[in-house]
Amino acid sequence: MKPARSLRFRLFAYAAIVVAAVLLVTGFSLSALFSRHLERRVGQELDTHLNQLTGGLRLDAGSALSLGREPVDPRFQSVFGGLYWQVRDTATGAELRSRSLWDTSLDMPGDVLEPGQAHVHDATGPQGSTLLVHEILVLLAASDGDHPVRVSVAIDRAAIRALSTGFARDLAPVLALLGGVLLLGFLWQVGEGLKPATRVLSGISAIRSGARRRLATEGVPREVAPLVDEINALLDAQDQAISRARDRAANLAHGLKTPLSALASDIDRLRARGETGIADDIAELAQRMGRHMERELARARLRHGRSHDRTPLRPVVDGILRALKRTPDGDRLDLACDIGAGVTVPVDPDDLNELIGNLAENAVRFACARVLVSAEATAAAIVIRISDDGPGLGPDEMSSALKPGMRLDQSGPGAGLGLAIAGDVVDSFGGELELGASPLGGLEARIVIPLAEPPG
Repeated sequence: MKPARSLRFRLFAYAAIVVAAVLLVTGFSLSALFSRHLERRVGQELDTHLNQLTGGLRLDAGSALSLGREPVDPRFQSVFGGLYWQVRDTATGAELRSRSLWDTSLDMPGDVLEPGQAHVHDATGPQGSTLLVHEILVLLAASDGDHPVRVSVAIDRAAIRALSTGFARDLAPVLALLGGVLLLGFLWQVGEGLKPATRVLSGISAIRSGARRRLATEGVPREVAPLVDEINALLDAQDQAISRARDRAANLAHGLKTPLSALASDIDRLRARGETGIADDIAELAQRMGRHMERELARARLRHGRSHDRTPLRPVVDGILRALKRTPDGDRLDLACDIGAGVTVPVDPDDLNELIGNLAENAVRFACARVLVSAEATAAAIVIRISDDGPGLGPDEMSSALKPGMRLDQSGPGAGLGLAIAGDVVDSFGGELELGASPLGGLEARIVIPLAEPPG
């Protein structure tokens, strides 16, 4: 048997996959945006240093290059501090460098710069580092003509990567917290989304238990309404089919009643002619046919499942005992009822009459002087006891009479058609039928009628 698949788990798993994918894309996107923003911000700082450098460049009378004021950032003063500047007079080859370059220089590409045009590119720096370089070409006037001066400012990309890594590290717990909140939200959403399905399942259980006849249609979401309508339509069709089956069973019984009556007349004529052997055989077959017909008619009348309404128990039992009191067997017996007036059972009145009537009829048939029908209520069930003071059944006979699949009308004395029909009725609403020794000395039939649908 395959394990049950949980729709709630599947929906939550899909939500978790979507959340994880979205958070990953968000994390990478935010990190990339931060890196771009950081590089743009660093570029602005480098341009500021370029402006400070170009503003302080001088050429003296001998065309010697000098810098009036160096940038104030302390990293320019720290050897290999990660921030560098370099000024080169391309006409004379004179060069000025920041202290941070120490005994190295910036290896600039051989591209051609236009005066006033800024270039941005990567270059190799001290100790094999990768630098982000901003440079510009300016013209300085001198006595011997204009001197093109290439001014460069660079920063180690390792510093930018460190900041980006730190941002990603700080971003991770925030995204994890966001993911947890989103998953809790999805879990709540899945639960709320499945509530209509849960209500439909509860409604079906109530229908099976007899508490309802149909699923409620008020307040049903548009997506679930077609399912509810189909289930109600199916229940309507089932009721119609059951009604037609009962009508066919009644018609069948009516059609067989006349032939069986005619057969009884033929049996009497055979006995009158002295052919008692043949008459007895035919009578036994006719009796078995009649018993089968009666049982199938009783089963066709059953309303499967507990009743939607509660049936008062005492009036039903009193009516059955009054009817039995008018029979030859009942007239000689004390038929007693010990049931409170407020006791009710969730069983259809017709089914209840069928159940108690057949068991009480069996008790009356075999009782010596007294039959007692009593009932007691518990939190979970109503227990009805039908006791007599007759010969009863032995332990082996009671055990075999209640075996699953056993034809109860053939199980032994006192357990004929009445017990078989009673078993069918009890099975129809999920109850229990037990046989035991009666306090009166004979047989006790114990009926347990559950008051609630057992957990499935």
